[in-house]
Amino acid sequence: MTPEEILQVEKDIVATLKNIYDPEIPVNIYDLGLIYEIDYEPDGVANIRMTLTAPNCPMAAPDPAPESPEIPL
Repeated sequence: MTPEEILQVEKDIVATLKNIYDPEIPVNIYDLGLIYEIDYEPDGVANIRMTLTAPNCPMAAPDPAPESPEIPL
């Protein structure tokens, strides 16, 4: 992939994340600042580093899986 194509995929990922809202407040997780890093690899894998809104967030699993489900673009 060209650098321009990778940049477009990262923009598409951000657009998708902006459609995912915190269940307790009507703000998306991207604009809330919960996304720290998006790393898209040319082989099609996207690693998204994020945080929760609070340490005791009810959406957090006690033992999170090492891989998250895919986000369809």
